[in-house]
Order: sequence, then structure tokens, then C-alpha cells
Amino acid sequence: MDILISSASRALAAGDPLGALNRVALRDDAPALALRGIAMAQLGDFVRAKTLLRRAAKAFGATDAVARARCVAAEAEVALASRDLAWPEKSLAAARATLQAHGDAVNAAHAAQLQARRQLLTGRPEDAGRTLDGVQIANLPAASRAIHELIRGGIALRRVQASAASAALRRAADAARQAGIPALLAEVDHACRALSAPAARRVGQGGSQDLTLGEVEALLASRALIVDACRNALRREGQTAPLASRPVLFTLARLLAEAWPQDVSRELLIAQAFRTGFQDDSHRVRLRVEIGRLRAAMRPLAGVSATKHGFVLKPAGASEVVVLARPVDVADRDQAAVLACLADGQTWSSSALALALGASQRTMQRALDALAAAGQAQPLGHGRARRWMTPPVPGFTTSLLLPALLPGE
Repeated sequence: MDILISSASRALAAGDPLGALNRVALRDDAPALALRGIAMAQLGDFVRAKTLLRRAAKAFGATDAVARARCVAAEAEVALASRDLAWPEKSLAAARATLQAHGDAVNAAHAAQLQARRQLLTGRPEDAGRTLDGVQIANLPAASRAIHELIRGGIALRRVQASAASAALRRAADAARQAGIPALLAEVDHACRALSAPAARRVGQGGSQDLTLGEVEALLASRALIVDACRNALRREGQTAPLASRPVLFTLARLLAEAWPQDVSRELLIAQAFRTGFQDDSHRVRLRVEIGRLRAAMRPLAGVSATKHGFVLKPAGASEVVVLARPVDVADRDQAAVLACLADGQTWSSSALALALGASQRTMQRALDALAAAGQAQPLGHGRARRWMTPPVPGFTTSLLLPALLPGE
């Protein structure tokens, strides 16, 4: 490796892309192309970065498998940063295997971290945890250790484990200070602020109260019956009754929980659950049918009893009923999930949002159009190049807005 390439590599490792470009900007050999691609990615020009990295991989040829694998890993990081979630994950797994086989432990660990970040972004925290478990971080550089702990913190956030998230972020902050990279320090600081921001709202007859993630964790561990409007489920002491695919039943459960220990009139239940202002005997019959389905879905966590005027919730073995609502006032669940993704400050395409949230592109486009009309999201570009973003200063923890698979779904 010549002196300019070595110097540019050190500049990139220290977070100085302009310094790296000053050394290799006019060179078109394979190592220089790779370094130029990484530098352009750090500067935010992802399209140019992807082109340069592909040229570098082609220039290295089949004889230099390690260099090609490093280019593939770098391209995967660019795809992740630009939220191109359709980028083939198998290519990254193959590159990681090649790096491990040739003894490049640092870059193999980085490839594993990229896999874990993609898995976390697409709602697979358990897979992300298993991927990180295979990485030995003791001998990694400080920047790699900081990224590793940041991902650990993100996994803990998705699992609503505030103490584990806090510990991981403290380790990430220590490693980031050792690395001395401003962008990495800013990312850790952003994650720490999200941990102390409101994660949900506790709603009841007395009004609503903001809760931090630690308070949410304590509430989920209590004996209370929790109607979770963030994930559309009922919870109590580790038991879960998922209702995400049954919106009418969840609406009924939330109305009954918000009124507990009082009952809710049949007229109000019909108007809210069926979204109609006109009511006749057919609606009352349908309400009885849906209440029967709700009883079956909630068993053994709770029951529903009829009263003179309507219905009342009867929690089984719980002394309290709590509604856990989203931290932001977004009525539509799809819009809330889109906001949670956009809150990271990156630009997203509608197709990437559809992949991350497990929804159709048409559903995502409707949610984006509604958010744009409300001034909560803004488009950039036109046609296939259109991307969406929102100001990167979230005032809430986004983890509870994102969908997650629950037992029984």
C-alpha cells in the first residue's frame, strides 16, 4: 500500500473524508476508488459513493477476494444509510464470510454490525441480537465498539428494556469518546436523548401522562391490565393478546379500558368502533357479535359484562386497567409508524418504508400523503427518485411506534 492510500485510510478512520479526498481524488486505481466511495458516503453523496464502490469492486477483480468483500460491505453500508432496504442481504453475508475466512476480523465485525442494523431496521430485533452475539468486540477499534453498543442499545429500546439500553449507551459513549469522531459522538448523544424522551402516554379518566421508557418498562412488569395502543395488544405480567389485525376489537377494548371501572354506552361503542352516525338494530346485533369475539380474544386476561346501558370491562386478577397510548397524537397507526421511521432524519422512499414496516406501497403512499397534508412530512424529488423526510429533531422515543411481531400473530 502506497503512502497516499495509507494516509487516506487513516483520515477516513478518523472521520475526515475531505482529508482523504485531498490525497486520492485524482486517482482511478482500485484502492483509491474504494476510498473515494467511502469518503463520498461520509459526505452524504450516496449515489456517487455507490458508483465508485462498484467500480472499485470490479477493478479489484476475482483475484483479490478480500478487497472485493470490503467493497461489498461498504456498498451495503451506503445502501443502509440511504435506506435502500431492497439491497441483497445475502451479498453482505457472503462478504462477511469471506472476510472471516481470510482473517480480517475488524471488517468482518463491521459487516456483522451492518447485518444487525438492517435486521433491527426491518423489525427483527431477535435476529439482530443473534448476529451481534457472534461478534467479539474486545480487540475492535473504539469506533467499532461504539457502533456495536449503539446497536445493542437500539435492540434494548425495541424490547422496552430501559436499563439494558442505558447501560449499552453508556458503553457506546465511552467508546465514542475514545474514538474522538464528532459524527459518532453526535449519534450517541442523539440516542441518549431519545432514551429520556417521552416513550408513551398513560391515558385514563383523569387525563394523560407522559411516560419515559423506564416507566413503560415498570408498567409492563406490573400486575395491571394494559391496553397497549402502541402495538395494538392487551398485556398483563408477560401474557399478551394481540389485536393488531383486528382493529374493531381493539377499538372496543380501548374504549372500555378508558372508561373503566365505569361502563360504556352501546351508542358510543357503535359510533366509535363502526365509524357511523346512523344506528339501527343491525348495528346493535353486530355490536353483540363483536363483543363476543372480543371476550374470546381477551381470555384469560379479561372479560366483558353487559350492563343496563352498555358494556363494562372486567379485568381478571388485575387491580388496575391502563391504556398505553402513542407519545404523539397521530390517529392512524400507519402514519404513526411512518413518523417513527422518518424521525431518524434520513430520507426514505415509499418502497423502503413498505419493506421496513411490512405494509404495501399503496398504504405507505396514503400515509405519506396524509402526513404531508398535515405538514409532518415533506417530499424531495419526483417519480422514482422521490424521497420523504421530516425534521430530524424527534421529541419522543420512536421505538414504541414501530410494528413488532407479537406471540400468536
